[in-house]
Amino acid sequence: MHDVVIVGAGPVGLFLACELGLAGCSVLVLERAPEGRSPWKADPLGMRGLSAASVEAFYRRGMLDPLLTASGVDDDPGTDLDTDEPSPPRGVSHFAGMMLDPAQVDVTALPFRLPGPAMEGVMTSLEAVETVLSERASELGVEVRRGVTVSAVAQDGESVVVQAGGHEYGARWLVGCDGGRSAVRGLAGFEFVGTEPQFTGYVMLAAVADPEKLRPGFHLTPTGMYLRTPAEEYIGMLEFDGGAFDRSQRPTREHLQAVLRRVSGTDVTLTDVRLASSFTDRAMQTTTYRQGRVLLAGDSAHIHSPLGAQGLNLGLGDAVNLGWKLAATVHGHASEGLLDSYTRERLPIGAEVLDWTRAQAAAMRPDPHAQAIQGVLRDLLGTRDGTTYVFKRTSGSSNRYDLGSEHPLVGRNSPDLRLEDGTRLGDLMRDGRGVALDFSLDRSLRRSAMGWESRMRYVGGPARNDLGLGAVLVRPDGTVAWAGDRDPDRKAFEQVAGHWFGAPQI
Repeated sequence: MHDVVIVGAGPVGLFLACELGLAGCSVLVLERAPEGRSPWKADPLGMRGLSAASVEAFYRRGMLDPLLTASGVDDDPGTDLDTDEPSPPRGVSHFAGMMLDPAQVDVTALPFRLPGPAMEGVMTSLEAVETVLSERASELGVEVRRGVTVSAVAQDGESVVVQAGGHEYGARWLVGCDGGRSAVRGLAGFEFVGTEPQFTGYVMLAAVADPEKLRPGFHLTPTGMYLRTPAEEYIGMLEFDGGAFDRSQRPTREHLQAVLRRVSGTDVTLTDVRLASSFTDRAMQTTTYRQGRVLLAGDSAHIHSPLGAQGLNLGLGDAVNLGWKLAATVHGHASEGLLDSYTRERLPIGAEVLDWTRAQAAAMRPDPHAQAIQGVLRDLLGTRDGTTYVFKRTSGSSNRYDLGSEHPLVGRNSPDLRLEDGTRLGDLMRDGRGVALDFSLDRSLRRSAMGWESRMRYVGGPARNDLGLGAVLVRPDGTVAWAGDRDPDRKAFEQVAGHWFGAPQI
């Protein structure tokens, strides 16, 4: 029997498997697809944008360099690391197809932004991400079985049994990371609620007889949207038909050409379609991420339109949040309610992303009311405050868990604090433990932290920029659990450490 069975070997399932393997859990991943490689995962169809928060998750586990190499990124996404002053981001993305200027971001409104190797987002592909994660999972002893389809799930108070490919697999815990049409979600009885679609979207690799009729870039039109990238054969488009044409129908060349002509307002001609797929903006979410010994992460727990490139990042955030909590539960040192905090923290983040994509879809509708809203939004997004607001949302820097503290840093993703000797917080997190950074002169937390040394790394010393803190406790997922002033309160530290890391060792 394995500690954990994960269904789905996409980026979310593989990242979670790496987190559990790093913590010494026995992990089996079951994947329906017989092969890992697919043209839908390689560029350009598999192109995805990783947010700064997602890139930082790879950095903290020592996978940033392999990720950049696999993604074909030649320059470091970080900025000048010899300074401790915040700098503007390189990119901000868009809102509802309205592109934004990164120079408009107000870095003074980002009080906890410190330079680091993982400050920026990265353009990558599903293939690159899965390659890096698959190699790391293999190094950690994770077993991946492909070509097996889950057909039944049964659980009791002690274990879960999964039937897949004619075999039964037993585990203490099961996690569904098997996508928007999750078999695990349905078989385990999760409630899935939300809103119906407004549009059908399409992506395709197609030859165009008259490419000069399609302008490069992202274009809102009076009848929809189309996207043409530098890879001339790649075309994306949206038609507001109420989601009438979905994956249950095969998109023919004739249908795709008709849609492209309607949304572009041209008589463009497609001469050949190599690959094509459709999607909608249906926005659904489970009402809980846990049913007994079955949990969900990624698209299994929430689906929405790809507007704003939030889906992959939201799923990776689930995996980072869940991994250490499930590992602590497996090893028997989790504090009471630790695993339930996964739903409590991640479900609201997912709901915010669903609303973010709904707002974009509403603003893009080809009707006079939505086009009037576009005019207002363009004015707002052209301001410094508007651009900064979008950057906070798309980069993940606005995310904050309610951990019951009024300190403005608690519940947020920790900045990459750097000690005087050059050691960075990210360097200290590669083994998956939490980190207690103690900047106080007398290193007053050293003795207290020893009670959790197998689950938490203690590091004392002055910092290059301590942001006015005396000490900070960072969870394994990079979230600040506690922050102290120049004279840290040991009892408060011990109380928070016990809450997140369980009873201290004797």
